[in-house]
Amino acid sequence: MKNIIRINTPLTDKVCDELNAGDMVLLSGEVLTGRDVAHRKLFEAILRGDKLPINLEGETIFYAAPTPPRPGRFIGSVGPTTSYRMDKYSPKLMEMGLKGMIGKGKRSPEVIDAIKRFKVVYFGAIGGVAALTARYVKKSVVAAYDDLGPEAMLRLEVLDFPLVVLNDTKGRDLYEDAAKKYMINLSE
Repeated sequence: MKNIIRINTPLTDKVCDELNAGDMVLLSGEVLTGRDVAHRKLFEAILRGDKLPINLEGETIFYAAPTPPRPGRFIGSVGPTTSYRMDKYSPKLMEMGLKGMIGKGKRSPEVIDAIKRFKVVYFGAIGGVAALTARYVKKSVVAAYDDLGPEAMLRLEVLDFPLVVLNDTKGRDLYEDAAKKYMINLSE
């Protein structure tokens, strides 16, 4: 069994370079949430040369939109959404300093190339357990795009949020590695 690596945000080139596809990570610190519309708004603002409502330098974005909280809680269920929907925008956000992305599913070749170029890490979060995932969130405030309602960008404080490295700065892809391993085992 692999060791679990504890890391904190904000992420740096050094931290990202030390992580490898398949590493199990417990992430603590602040992360942003953001889905399709928030990504599009950030992307369009960059293209127009507008000042962004958030500084992306060293940030990690969790592709999620939490449900409304129950009384007495500050966040509802929060689980990863499919990442490829953000692929059109992700390379530009990485160019602006984004260092980590959390979601589920494979990324496009363009995103994987940008991950290598900008020393970024793509983490996988466990899907289907959004109510449990909310337990790792210790604080939640709106960071940008309040007008998007449930899909506003939030700043979450997380403690020991369990993740796995899916794509690392060296170009390794856990999905590809697993597929190759599986095919090798089939031929034996």
